Amino acid sequence: MQLTKEEKAMLDGAQGRATQKSMEILTTLGRIYDAERFIPVTSVQIAGVSYANLGEAGLAFLDEMADGDGRARVLTTLNPAGMDMENWQNLGISAEFAENQMRVLDAFARMNVITTATCTPYLIGNTPHFGERIAWAESSAVCYANSVLGARSNREGGPSALAASLTGLTPEYGYHLDAYRQPTLKVNIEGLQGENTDFGALGKVLGEKLEAISGRRVPYLWGIEAASVENLKSFCASVATYGGVTLFHMQGITPEAGQMLPPDEQITITAAEIHLARESMIDATSDEIDFVSLGCPHLSIKEIARIAELLAEKTVTKEFWITTARPTKEIADRMGYTAVIEAAGAKFAADTCCVVAPIKGRFNALATDSAKACYYAYSKNKFKTALVPFDEVVQIALQD
Repeated sequence: MQLTKEEKAMLDGAQGRATQKSMEILTTLGRIYDAERFIPVTSVQIAGVSYANLGEAGLAFLDEMADGDGRARVLTTLNPAGMDMENWQNLGISAEFAENQMRVLDAFARMNVITTATCTPYLIGNTPHFGERIAWAESSAVCYANSVLGARSNREGGPSALAASLTGLTPEYGYHLDAYRQPTLKVNIEGLQGENTDFGALGKVLGEKLEAISGRRVPYLWGIEAASVENLKSFCASVATYGGVTLFHMQGITPEAGQMLPPDEQITITAAEIHLARESMIDATSDEIDFVSLGCPHLSIKEIARIAELLAEKTVTKEFWITTARPTKEIADRMGYTAVIEAAGAKFAADTCCVVAPIKGRFNALATDSAKACYYAYSKNKFKTALVPFDEVVQIALQD
């Protein structure tokens, strides 16, 4: 890699041990991917925030960087933590876990990282514009930023995202380059409906098909007439989970799609395939469901308003988590949605979600509208799942 004079000084330790360690991480990454230079970034999203995932080894690394004068140089936010930072006791989180999780957040805070913990930073102010260079680590958010916003990011790991924050730099390779953003496969979509569950099921089908294809996988989706922000965040989460997709183009919807010609190679995904994928994520009967959760990825204020409408003057009968970013929850507070939802017995779980919270062994079966949540409910927590449309999830929470 060709380093500037300032970058060489950073690597040599002239700006402190944390900056030097960060440059060591980033130059190694750049050499692996044959990057020629560093480029500045303006936004970072760091994953690996839950203490359940980090443990003491990960926390020791964060403390080392904070103690080494590591300080964020660009706007930096965090992925969901393992608990609601204000309401953890009501969610059944142990005091021991809470203490350790706060140690993690304190380490990030010492580095001037904004400790707003969400998988949808684009909904709470960390919203890059078209063409902006960023370094994000959360898979669904990277997919959304690249595809829906037209920003440019590789899928960073937790350490490389932190390193980008502490230097303001990232190696220029992969999805920062025009050549890597070109579509490689046209995907004809038939019969897609408008529920989040349908977009999640499509993401599962497409992701699994792309997993079987070697080489770079940038699909160009054809035949989707409309998609809301909520649909797109659901699709991004699913296709990133099941297929590791970092970028897609969607005819008439995503900003770069109109600049590119669909590739000659193509496949078709039918309505029947989407239906089968949706059914494959339902193995829990209604009487087995003891946990209900909406907000994977984190809920928008529009979705919270809908929950409040459905729960007005009703009482839930199951553990029901409403997971969202803290700033979104504060808007819900001001609008009166929180009071309605909590009066019904549902619980806000800001800052966290059912994927990263330490809930293994507490429940048997999850009802949700998120294909990503279904994946982790089974693979991580061994829950049965029921993937159903948004409004039906709320109705399940009300059933005896």
